[in-house]
Amino acid sequence: MALKALDIFKLTPKKNCKDCGFPTCMAFSMKVASGAIEVSKCPHMSDDAIAQLSEATAPLMKGLKIGTGAAEYEVGAETVLFRHEKTLVNRNRYAVAFCECMTDEEIDAKLNNIRNVNYIRIGEEMKVEMALLEYFENKDGFLKLINKVKDSGLELAYIIYCEDPDVAKEAVEILKDKKPVLYGANKDNYKEMIEVVKGNKLPLGVKASSLEELYSTVELVQKAGYKELILDVTGDSIKDTFANAVQVRRIALKEQDRTFGYPSIVFANKLSDKNPNMEVALSSMFTIKYGSIIVLDDINYSKALPLFALRQNIFTDPQRPMRVETKVYPINNPDENSPVLVTVDFALTYFIIAGEIERSKVPTWLVIPDAGGYSVLTAWAAGKFGGNSIAKFINECGVADKTKNRDLIIPGKVAVLKGDIEDSLPGWNVIIGTEESMELPKFLREYKEKHDQTLANA
Repeated sequence: MALKALDIFKLTPKKNCKDCGFPTCMAFSMKVASGAIEVSKCPHMSDDAIAQLSEATAPLMKGLKIGTGAAEYEVGAETVLFRHEKTLVNRNRYAVAFCECMTDEEIDAKLNNIRNVNYIRIGEEMKVEMALLEYFENKDGFLKLINKVKDSGLELAYIIYCEDPDVAKEAVEILKDKKPVLYGANKDNYKEMIEVVKGNKLPLGVKASSLEELYSTVELVQKAGYKELILDVTGDSIKDTFANAVQVRRIALKEQDRTFGYPSIVFANKLSDKNPNMEVALSSMFTIKYGSIIVLDDINYSKALPLFALRQNIFTDPQRPMRVETKVYPINNPDENSPVLVTVDFALTYFIIAGEIERSKVPTWLVIPDAGGYSVLTAWAAGKFGGNSIAKFINECGVADKTKNRDLIIPGKVAVLKGDIEDSLPGWNVIIGTEESMELPKFLREYKEKHDQTLANA
């Protein structure tokens, strides 16, 4: 059970020295109890007290780091069931499955698919982060597979799927510098599997035939002194798997039982029975509830686009707006005669406006200044989207070097800014745009007709 503030306070030095940054030891204890800070922030806490409190005040779900370098990812460490309660911490990670039974051509095809799915969405790189390498019975083929994927040049974290401790030891030796997960510990082999991973403190994946057996197996592994675990919640059916995933998370966070306080892995590829549409549907469901690692049979853009967008939306802080990069966006191949349109950096606003500009077919320079990540009216009311800030960004972003056109189109809802912007941007003609985004294509097409006619008559 998590300690209360009073339990923590009893072990503090009770000096009220403020060295921890809080006015009293009780205030410090309350922050520790809520999980806001670590107990070690008190410089006067005794080593015995820190040792006594550290595990009790640690997150109910353990966080694990997998991989190294640019391919290092943390999973777990969640503190709530629903993002609106606080926020979700570490994104799900998607792994593409390989096995020793595959031909070189099949392996190469999956590796190429992983390479091809790599794009930026709202400032985040969207790509496959992990490869799962599965062993059946051909050790030489399995080790060859590991070396082939490792030498592919892709930045990946690895999951070794092997229940044979002897083969697993050789596989780990190849990938030990990549800090892989070793998946395959069960009630019969857990002691030998612990021996394989404990030297490098690698995450150990635990599997079982039922939730009850999984619980008892985790208890055995913990009693053996190993706690770097990932739990396989995949059941015999979709229904069983969903129930397992929810129960494991609820038991850990609501009932505060650390036996199930570990990240989970879900084999969506096996549940989907090779149906790619079903695989996406299941992966979407377990992105929300509650697969820390989700295994896919393969990847392509039609799978990646919905999954990565959903994950990004779920794992944003609900108290902080999603923002796009502040810069000049060329839409429909604008040139030196194209107008400039300005709007805010709130991601939803950007995607709607950019989409409507594309629909208009009118070449346009879309300028996005720093507006705090708010919508147009909210940013204006907060003083984040005003005449001075818009003019300052127009002068600094370099759009004046990209176009000779000095027409600047502003959102109709902030028409009041027209005079301020013109005062701050001499030489620019400020045009009041539409109030509703759906009216923008018609507005831009009519603008282009008039502008082209003016150029023709000049």
